[in-house]
Amino acid sequence: MLPKVDYKSELKALYKPSAKRIDAVDVPTMHYLMVDGAGEPESESYIAAIQALFTVSYTMKFMVKRELQRMDYGVMPLEGLWWAEDMSDFITRRKDRWLWTMMILQPDCVDADLFEEALKRVRAKKKLPALDALRYQPFTEGLVAQTLHIGPFDEEGPTVERLHQFIADSGHTLRGKHHEIYLSDIRRAAPKNWKTIIRQPMG
Repeated sequence: MLPKVDYKSELKALYKPSAKRIDAVDVPTMHYLMVDGAGEPESESYIAAIQALFTVSYTMKFMVKRELQRMDYGVMPLEGLWWAEDMSDFITRRKDRWLWTMMILQPDCVDADLFEEALKRVRAKKKLPALDALRYQPFTEGLVAQTLHIGPFDEEGPTVERLHQFIADSGHTLRGKHHEIYLSDIRRAAPKNWKTIIRQPMG
């Protein structure tokens, strides 16, 4: 039987933060499947992006496990980088003006060749509108502040404010893009129990 790796536990400092405090952590360069888009999270393009990300991620997981027989692992959670041309649109919740990059972290056993093969297999079986927009690439975030938010997405404001205040109090400045990591299956969990990692790069 192949060993199964729990990357959320292996990368505990990055994927299991406390909701009671804010931590400064250094995020190394890691490889992700990514797709860019614009508009509110309820839009058709956003839903199509998520479908493509998970379909290809699970295809690669089963290729690694069943065909290559290297290892077994759990597909990592969905992550999102969010920003806007006018950042006040975040405060006023003008979601139609939001820009985003949705992504899923990939283990070291996944590489560009495996991604291309998985992409070819999925394309032969399914017509996914966002498939051609997917890319596999490294992403470097560096020093960040992060914490765990518990509750609906629309109630993240105070958590984000605390995070930004922590950065200012520690003598740093905001840089990069607002980063969220979605730990809960929102189709099953009640909104009050949703767990989201809020991460902000700092310089």
